[in-house]
Amino acid sequence: MKTNDTIRLLKTVVFYGSARDISPPWGGDTRLGDRIHKWVKKSMEERIGKVGSESVKHEITILDPLEIFSGSHPGITGELRKPVFFMGKNITPEIAELQKAISEADCYLIISPEYNHVVPPALASLMGHFGGSLYKCKPSGIVTYSPGPFGGTRAAMTICTMCHELGCLPVSKLACFPVAHELFDKDGSPVDPNHRMLKQLPELLDQLEWMAIAMKNQRDATGSY
Repeated sequence: MKTNDTIRLLKTVVFYGSARDISPPWGGDTRLGDRIHKWVKKSMEERIGKVGSESVKHEITILDPLEIFSGSHPGITGELRKPVFFMGKNITPEIAELQKAISEADCYLIISPEYNHVVPPALASLMGHFGGSLYKCKPSGIVTYSPGPFGGTRAAMTICTMCHELGCLPVSKLACFPVAHELFDKDGSPVDPNHRMLKQLPELLDQLEWMAIAMKNQRDATGSY
């Protein structure tokens, strides 16, 4: 939607990829991703993008498997025992709210670690609870991180495949953050605000916003397939 003649507000659903809530035996964060989550959220809230003559802002909805799989949404489980599209009319208000957010989104952003170099099970389960008809004809962006040197890039490739199959086509720019605990403090602040790796996110969002507006314009003009 447009809030006035010059600002377009994009409904953006942000999926977290980890439901971990325990420190490894050698020490460290219970969930390293929280550092990146905080930084990305703050960056998006403060951002005013530009697509042509329009300024762009994001209305963010965060879907966190750590919260959702902990009982806040009865019927949705990490094991994906019952997809939402199997539930028929027996959908709880909490699940209906998730379904509505995904359906009405203009674009998606995924922030994920890698487990065994592939899509984390929590992310695959959370997104897989909902059918491709909710995601299709919209773009997605992928942010990954790791405590090691590869930044989750191997998982990013498999997340790309999953997004293609769901119909939310990923933009080409990735934002991958290696040794994330050295790039970000626990409050999400970058250790070095001028670090070259931080430039990845605005470049990804430039592409995501362009595609979100183009695909929304086409959906509004012709509907989806």
